[in-house]
Amino acid sequence: MANNNLVNRLALKGTTTIGVVCLDGVILASDTRVTMGSYIAHKHGKKIYKIDNHIGMTISGTVADAQRTVDILTANAQLYKINIGRPLPVNSAARLVANLLFSSRYVPLLTQVLIGGVDDTGPHVFSLDPFGSLTEEKCVATGSGSPIAYGVLEDRYKEDISIKELLPTIVKAINSAMKRDTASGDSFNVAIIDGEGYRELSEEEKRQFLV
Repeated sequence: MANNNLVNRLALKGTTTIGVVCLDGVILASDTRVTMGSYIAHKHGKKIYKIDNHIGMTISGTVADAQRTVDILTANAQLYKINIGRPLPVNSAARLVANLLFSSRYVPLLTQVLIGGVDDTGPHVFSLDPFGSLTEEKCVATGSGSPIAYGVLEDRYKEDISIKELLPTIVKAINSAMKRDTASGDSFNVAIIDGEGYRELSEEEKRQFLV
């Protein structure tokens, strides 16, 4: 019960993030509004991070806790590649963060994250709560705008669809949440991870989807 209450309180504070698995890779998306209660602290906050060329991560919750989680995962991904000689598997990255969050459960890192990427076993998206609970998902949204985003995603998402075909749906989902959730808004970012690596859509590309 305490676990669910904390996750619910975290979700109510703001943000909309989305992660989906496609035939040829993964899409991660988020809004950019950073809030402190009813106060808008920043209009263009970064909520999607590149962990390695094949892994990305979205964050929500307390900014300091989320950024610490990103830094720890990024450092370990680089160390793994140096020591082992190959990229960190996506499920290993998710498990590392799950262990970090679980080990801090008595003084939790107040962050809910999505980890997505592509490795030898294909594309994957994992969702983690502040206590380290880990689930692999095909289509997932977090934050206060997630109920609105799910309204679009559950209507249009299909597993056997390419990144190119699904991108308009993801943009529509994040844009709908921004319009109807006061704690999400201002602008959005979208990252694509496929066989060619990690990249974020340019401002021009994002504008084309909103026409």
